[in-house]
Amino acid sequence: MTSRLNPYLSFGDDARQAMEFYRDVLGGELTLSTFGEYGTQGPDAEKIMHGQLETPSGFVLMGADTPAGMQRTVGDNITISLSGDDSTQLRGYWEKLSEGGTVTVPLEKQVWGDEFGQCIDRFGIGWLVNIAGSQG
Repeated sequence: MTSRLNPYLSFGDDARQAMEFYRDVLGGELTLSTFGEYGTQGPDAEKIMHGQLETPSGFVLMGADTPAGMQRTVGDNITISLSGDDSTQLRGYWEKLSEGGTVTVPLEKQVWGDEFGQCIDRFGIGWLVNIAGSQG
């Protein structure tokens, strides 16, 4: 897998409906995972933790619901995602993007088995970095 750069949309509690709508518009294969699938209980359990639409045209659109306790502001509810399995390349991007910015989630192994981090760069742009299948 090569590294990819994608838009990542944040929703209040209608990510499933939005991502299904985008699938209907753009075509393609949609995968959805809920917070409950990774152990969350309560009102957030059925919310979408990660959705990914891969279209026949090669577009990839990602999105998720915003869980309780995290802020979401309409108008700035888009982030850029860098993902892939080239750990060295993606760690390099992470180091440069987070330098002088704010790390909101440290780049570390997550419950789904990948390494993941989130930051806001020094220009105020949100970034997600996901290293697939990392061991550690």
